[in-house]
Amino acid sequence: MPRIALYAGSFDPVTNGHIDVVRQAARLADKLVLAIGIHPGKTPLFPAAERRAMLEEICAPLAKEAGCTLQFATFDGLVVDAARKSGATVLIRGLRDGSDFDYEMQMAGMNGAMAPDVQTVFLPASPASRPITATLVRQIAGMGGDVSGFVPAPVTARLKKRFAGTPGI
Repeated sequence: MPRIALYAGSFDPVTNGHIDVVRQAARLADKLVLAIGIHPGKTPLFPAAERRAMLEEICAPLAKEAGCTLQFATFDGLVVDAARKSGATVLIRGLRDGSDFDYEMQMAGMNGAMAPDVQTVFLPASPASRPITATLVRQIAGMGGDVSGFVPAPVTARLKKRFAGTPGI
């Protein structure tokens, strides 16, 4: 039976932190589903199709190198429902620090109560990616800052295009 894992996030934009988690998760699963969350009350910087394109461009080689099949999904409900729909029995969650751990433990407990057949696995962030959040990347890019140290080159290019006319990117 293949081990199917689901890694959910907004991926808006894809960061080096996301890539760090994908690299680790691809070594643990036969199939990794990258599930892009769609929140009706929020306006993302990039539409879901563009976030998927970024993920595919950057993560497909990582998955291939690890011998893992990569699949994509979007969801707008509970992550456990997205996991069940994709056949995943493992939820992947990245941890940067203690505050992430506290929050993620609560989420794992709630998800476990709703879907006892789906196990949460925590993957620690590498030291280089610990401070990176998509929120901070969006803020820095929006104010003209250089985000090239926090996101892969294709994402930097998309951010430059998105914030064209903002000095400093």
